[in-house]
Amino acid sequence: MKNPKRKKINSVSDLEELRDSIVQSMDTQKTVVRVCSTTGCRAGGAAKIIDTLGEEVAKQGLDDKVEIKKVGCRGFCEKGPLLVLGPKNIFYQKLKPADIPEMVSETLAKGVIVDRLLYEDPDTKEKINYESDIPFFKKQVRNVFGHTGKIDPTSIDDYIAVGGYSALCKALTSMSPEDIINTVSDSGLRGRGGGGFPAGTKWKFSQNVVSDTKYVIANGDEGDPGAFMDRSLMEGDPHSILEGMIIGAYAIGATEGYIYVRAEYPLAVKNLGIAIKKAEEYGFLGENIFGSGFNFNIKIKTGAGAFVCGEETALIGSIMGKRGTPVPRPPFPAISGVWGKPTIINNVKSWTNVVLIIKNGADWFKSLGTEKSKGTTIFSVVGMVKNTGLVEVPMGTTLRDIIFGCARGILDNKELKAVQIGGPAGGCIPKDLIDTPVDFDRLVELGAMMGSGGMVVMNEDTCMVDIARYFLSFTQSESCGKCSPCRIGTKVMLDILDRIRSGHGEEEDLDRLADLAATIRTGSLCGLGQLSPNPVLTTLRYFRSEYEAHIRDKSCPALVCTDLIKYVISEEKCVGCGICRKKCPVGAVSGKNKKIHVIDESICVKCGLCYTKCPSKIGAVDKVTGFRKGR
Repeated sequence: MKNPKRKKINSVSDLEELRDSIVQSMDTQKTVVRVCSTTGCRAGGAAKIIDTLGEEVAKQGLDDKVEIKKVGCRGFCEKGPLLVLGPKNIFYQKLKPADIPEMVSETLAKGVIVDRLLYEDPDTKEKINYESDIPFFKKQVRNVFGHTGKIDPTSIDDYIAVGGYSALCKALTSMSPEDIINTVSDSGLRGRGGGGFPAGTKWKFSQNVVSDTKYVIANGDEGDPGAFMDRSLMEGDPHSILEGMIIGAYAIGATEGYIYVRAEYPLAVKNLGIAIKKAEEYGFLGENIFGSGFNFNIKIKTGAGAFVCGEETALIGSIMGKRGTPVPRPPFPAISGVWGKPTIINNVKSWTNVVLIIKNGADWFKSLGTEKSKGTTIFSVVGMVKNTGLVEVPMGTTLRDIIFGCARGILDNKELKAVQIGGPAGGCIPKDLIDTPVDFDRLVELGAMMGSGGMVVMNEDTCMVDIARYFLSFTQSESCGKCSPCRIGTKVMLDILDRIRSGHGEEEDLDRLADLAATIRTGSLCGLGQLSPNPVLTTLRYFRSEYEAHIRDKSCPALVCTDLIKYVISEEKCVGCGICRKKCPVGAVSGKNKKIHVIDESICVKCGLCYTKCPSKIGAVDKVTGFRKGR
């Protein structure tokens, strides 16, 4: 793409003239190779793939026929490094630099598909040529992620070419602030950061406050383990976040904005910084935007990685240079936020949704979703599934469609046991509820929550007591310590779970956990503390029998809790090969060659090496707990 002459955009006609110029400068005869260059693929060596691709295209004399474009995340991160070749969107995955010469000589030069580079369905073993035919993408509706993976996130021209900043143009030239807020309210947009509060209602609160200064903030402080949808959006389509913020600022009368990003996301910080600079150059940020008399500027604030700074009052404190801890509400930030001024905070995905709503209308947005949860939602699907990654689906899509459709089911064809939704303070939903339509209210009814979109899938080998302890330990360690219900209550709950896992639990412990959870939920200062008992409460609700087995039978049905299992060698199966003896780090296994071996339980540290190293065709070492053993 050639760079058209740049000038500040002051009118609708200026924007349309620029867009036409950009589109006309594109060479439609070239094959566009879109290479994912965001964090996931970069970790797998995408930079070397891009360099090798450029060298090979030049070497084979295809410079005038091929355009290489560095793009954002396609969502299918486990298959990276990956690329898509237009116009048919041939999907190549798990690439290595050594694959590039063949791909260039065969596909780019001759149009021949290289089968070994294609995605293979884990069930049918079918090789699939095109991205749209891959099951991971089939059930998706990529609205928020509509541009990620297609445009260069560092190119404002790419964003403008696909309609970028047209929503801002519409808002500033043909809509009043009231029109914008009414449209957002009518769309039913609820915050995508976790709470699900109606965005238009929040904006109206702030608009009605008389103040010389107001702020808007994009919350990109994504701290949930396994979640990376905010990072991918900031890295892959930063201008959509800026455009939404500018529209929101105009609606409430704000003149300053912040994007709060954790410092562990350096590429997101870099791409956002480039986007802000280019938006200023083109006149989308700064003074007299679109000749409307409206002024607005955005700064990036990097956080130090405190999980609690995802909570809006803690985030505000961090922006003001204070320790990031929550403060009591009211007043709410919409009334009194940054330096006591009205402040609107929305998640980065919410701001991109604002652009879509203004551009396409409230009715368009409402056409997807359920009665009280409109639009699409994005999940980071991880855990024991065949295909992990970012999935964008309409609200109301069932867990079954996500887990067994997009993610293709449970790894190694084991049984689904539960799915944990909503981050570390979310809830665990059992397999018999996987036909539940996913929306804000239905998940709350089940004891979980939408949260920021984390989804951890667990199989039959998962101990739900251990899982509850895992998630509670995260929130307990991340507690800011400001209020005692969260600081002390979660520690006491954690101690009880440790007792249960070690076989020293009591029947009364289950009532103690429930009582403590109630106290923490009612007494904690912020939502993070209030919701922290959710993993314990939902596992008690749906998997109480596992707690009872740990307490009554001193048994872990999933064969996970170390203190409740032991390893034994089967006299019938042992052939005396000696592998277990040689691998044992503490000398707990004894026996002569070709003679039956035994494990001294008084020495055994239960590392499990004897179990995992025993040849599967022999299977002489068993893992035993209470009434059950497994291999």
